[in-house]
Amino acid sequence: MEALNTYKAEKTLAEQMNERLAELKMTKAEAALRMNYSRPALSQYLNGKYGSDAAELEKKIREFLEASGGVDSQKPESGKASVLKKKIEFFESRDFVQTIGVCQACQEYMGLGIVVGKSGQGKTHALKKYAELPRVTYIECDDTMACRDLVEAIETGIGLPRGYGGTIWSRVNRIREFFNTNEGCLLIIDEADKLINKYTQKKMEILRGIFDQSDVGIVIAGEPRLETELKGNLNRFANRMDFYYKLKGLSKSEVADYLEGYEIEDAAMGEMISRATNTHSGCFRLLDRTLNNVLRILNQKGETRITLKIVSEASSMMML
Repeated sequence: MEALNTYKAEKTLAEQMNERLAELKMTKAEAALRMNYSRPALSQYLNGKYGSDAAELEKKIREFLEASGGVDSQKPESGKASVLKKKIEFFESRDFVQTIGVCQACQEYMGLGIVVGKSGQGKTHALKKYAELPRVTYIECDDTMACRDLVEAIETGIGLPRGYGGTIWSRVNRIREFFNTNEGCLLIIDEADKLINKYTQKKMEILRGIFDQSDVGIVIAGEPRLETELKGNLNRFANRMDFYYKLKGLSKSEVADYLEGYEIEDAAMGEMISRATNTHSGCFRLLDRTLNNVLRILNQKGETRITLKIVSEASSMMML
């Protein structure tokens, strides 16, 4: 009888994936976004109706299960060295999920949205991930951009042929025509606070004009001063906002989730939490950079346990 009790029917990959999505309370659409794969294809496979070659999709599913903790970790065989867990590529913090949510809402409802947060909190990381989807254009601004540069960046992003030239007005009209012809598009303008200065708000007015006269969703993102500038100097832009999110940064429990699967002593965990959450300089970027260096050191030493000493060594490699 004992021998019979050791038998366990092996679940199919689709069953494993469906169970994991239920545990995570995640939709197939969200999973497909995280996997950077077609939502209909994933849905068909999980429903047993996928008729094409599933090799690539199954590879993506296995990677998803491994990254999300859906695959039971195997104890190393005797005499074999332990292997460090791979770092999570896209960690679904509340900030990540809410930023993606603003993008989805603006694209679906052709709305105007704003995402603000301090540098290093992960807004660009989330925006670039969403920009991998079809009909999404991502533009990252900088302080040197003039009006013509912004228009050219949008033209390039949406694939308009180069060489048309013309005035800014005529080029903006072509952009509007593109969005009115190609419905369901989203334009993401990251680092938008760099488009505003005390001398001019013309670049923001270009964006407002595109939104007002086009069937397109727009998300603008930047540091907290972006919100202040809009409310103080650009009321015609601010009062059009349909969706808003201000990043909150990682919580202690999220840091613990991010580090789940690593063997880490309490003192080292406390230091990592501080690097992610302290009000002075804590942010996701600092936590991620620290973990990168910690893993390099552990790999070099052939060790797997994260100690406070290892974190200190990792810190000596960084400018804090």
